[in-house]
Amino acid sequence: MTDPRTVVVRYVEAVRDGDAETVHASLTEDATWHYPGDLPISQVWRGREAIIDDFLGGMGPLLVPGSLEIELLGTITEGDHVAAEWTSRARTVHGTVYDNRCAGVFTVRDGRIASVVEYTDTRHVAAALFPDRAAPA
Repeated sequence: MTDPRTVVVRYVEAVRDGDAETVHASLTEDATWHYPGDLPISQVWRGREAIIDDFLGGMGPLLVPGSLEIELLGTITEGDHVAAEWTSRARTVHGTVYDNRCAGVFTVRDGRIASVVEYTDTRHVAAALFPDRAAPA
């Protein structure tokens, strides 16, 4: 499947379902993922392994196992670019609730995700996942 929208939908569903094999197959080896802000996870992640192991994998220890729910709300496709909107909900190991609405611009190359620029409420991420770093309200 090389249709950009199908590639992105398949990827989001694989993350939702915990399908590591499909997540891995969905990204190019040299993929990049830009995560905004000044959080411990904020940077441009470079390479499939860094995205999967360090960025996505780094979120796992912050969440109560089995509590993650992801819902894809919609996509808009133009050429190789797919804008996607989703919600992520989970209980955290800090006793907080993570409930965020996110958007990303995905670039698909040869049937795989080559880059993502994510847009999200980093203040909520800080408060829910990194409470020791959260800015005062």
